[in-house]
Amino acid sequence: MKLYRLLTEDDTSVFCHKVTAALNKGWELHGSPSYAFDAAKGVMRCAQAVVKEAPGTYVPETKLGEH
Repeated sequence: MKLYRLLTEDDTSVFCHKVTAALNKGWELHGSPSYAFDAAKGVMRCAQAVVKEAPGTYVPETKLGEH
């Protein structure tokens, strides 16, 4: 099955660590990162899509972060 995740976080090193951790678990970058202002929180937010091939059949209960 092919898995998809959208990683998001405030624009801090935490975002980079989140993406780095996913890459080290076998996820691959998908597309370009996004950067936008979150007016409610008053901070910039980052987003990066990642994809991964995994064994099994997808069901909505699949825990993406565990792959």
